[in-house]
Amino acid sequence: MQFTNINSPVGSLTLVASEIGLAGVYFEEHRHFKGIEGWLRAPDLPIFEQVSQQLIEFFAGERITFDVPLDLSGGTAFQQQVWRALQEIPFGTTLSYGELAQHLSNPQAVRAVGAANGRNPISIIIPCHRVIAANGALTGYAGGLKNKQHLLKFEAEKHQNFGLQFTQ
Repeated sequence: MQFTNINSPVGSLTLVASEIGLAGVYFEEHRHFKGIEGWLRAPDLPIFEQVSQQLIEFFAGERITFDVPLDLSGGTAFQQQVWRALQEIPFGTTLSYGELAQHLSNPQAVRAVGAANGRNPISIIIPCHRVIAANGALTGYAGGLKNKQHLLKFEAEKHQNFGLQFTQ
């Protein structure tokens, strides 16, 4: 694995890549980040330049989706299914954990969906921050609730630039 650190409006982010693609975007105090021991620092890796540019565009309100190759191999088949579904949640919108489970045709799997959502290694780009409790509460976020709140507020403010509707 290779990594670099970049600055963003939500603080320092650690980007992680494998030979397959981007494998992680971690906040400074990310709950499930195991660290970089044994990994190679590679700030000039082309994928890191691509991700950095797309994140700059995202935070400037110029981008609502990402198109970088992803490596989801660190997750189980179910986690990967959830992470792919998260990528379908449009910018500026939210879903509840139950709605996401329904979308996956597995309405009984609300807790499992929540656990998989919490283990998403590619924050922001795989927008797990767009999943909230059924009552609208902002629950658990591996990158910290402050960051989840910041991202949702940011998207709510920027969504009008793209003609989208924000639901919460």
